[in-house]
Amino acid sequence: MTTPTIELKPSATPLSDAERQAILANPGFGRHFTDHMVTIRWTEGRGWHDGRLVPYAPLSLDPATMVLHYAQEIFEGLKAYRRPDGSVATFRPEKNGARFQASSRRLGMPELPVETFIEACDALVGQDEKWVPAHGGEESLYLRPFMIATEVGLGVKPANEYLFLVIASPAGAYFPGGVKPVSIWVSEDRVRAVPGGMGDAKTGGNYAASLLAQAEAAAKGCDQVCYLDANERTWVEELGGMNLYFVYGDRIVTPTLTGSILEGVTRDSLLTVARDLGYEAEEGRVSVDQWQRDSANGTLTEVFACGTAAVITPVGTVKRTGAEWQQSGGEPGEVTQRLRAALLDIQRGTAEDKHGWMHTLG
Repeated sequence: MTTPTIELKPSATPLSDAERQAILANPGFGRHFTDHMVTIRWTEGRGWHDGRLVPYAPLSLDPATMVLHYAQEIFEGLKAYRRPDGSVATFRPEKNGARFQASSRRLGMPELPVETFIEACDALVGQDEKWVPAHGGEESLYLRPFMIATEVGLGVKPANEYLFLVIASPAGAYFPGGVKPVSIWVSEDRVRAVPGGMGDAKTGGNYAASLLAQAEAAAKGCDQVCYLDANERTWVEELGGMNLYFVYGDRIVTPTLTGSILEGVTRDSLLTVARDLGYEAEEGRVSVDQWQRDSANGTLTEVFACGTAAVITPVGTVKRTGAEWQQSGGEPGEVTQRLRAALLDIQRGTAEDKHGWMHTLG
């Protein structure tokens, strides 16, 4: 079924240049939002319709709207970057669009065509292009496409009405004072997801499930929580919101996707970037005991986490029940920094985009 072109109904009262520049001077992350949003509706029997770009505004929902009760909700996250020539490009939006479809299937929601997903992102970035920070640093415009069930009723079933939206928020540099390693708490009694569950879908329920363990990690003095597999509580899977990589000299390993790990776009990109740089990059299994042992004997030289927000975050201190150790002396490792710089250079347009990952607007 064909989908509608996005109808532009821009705000008559967008923020002034001065107000916008004041925000861009120190945007933080997820604190400020651009002047507009895109909405597209889906109705049983009609399909996708009423695609519109409208002023950013609150939603009005009936108390019995099904998303509030049965959590049919999915989302994505991607960034738009200012290029050296002043143009704007998003990073691998087709990959996010395909994952959005996979999440839709898992939650019994309609699949938005990838081309419509990209069209919606392009429409918002094109309208709010002045919100994309200047080229030169790590600042970007973060895009949050998401979809919720909007049917009103309390019957337990897939809804027959949905609303897809895209909003945008300027994002400052993740490490404004320089890249700093994070500390990790390995949770051995709580799991993020199970095989056959929703771990490979980007849905809010997975993040809600991580909040208690994240609070426990904070109580242990750690920045992030690391989850093990649900069956054996042995194999390292991922952090609450980032994938993990283990560096053995020139060999780089990320945990194999098992159905309970989110297939991160940054994770996938780094497998390719690492090979481009001459590293042996692969998927495999790493146990928490192996992690501790190989760190102690020096064969595991670096560990880093990756995701859209931070790109790459080095891991410093690791804690588990009864043990604590450091990676790379608690400092960012050479391979970690090289990979981070290489991927950022592609995203910011200062290195060759030989894989065609950047989607330039207009």
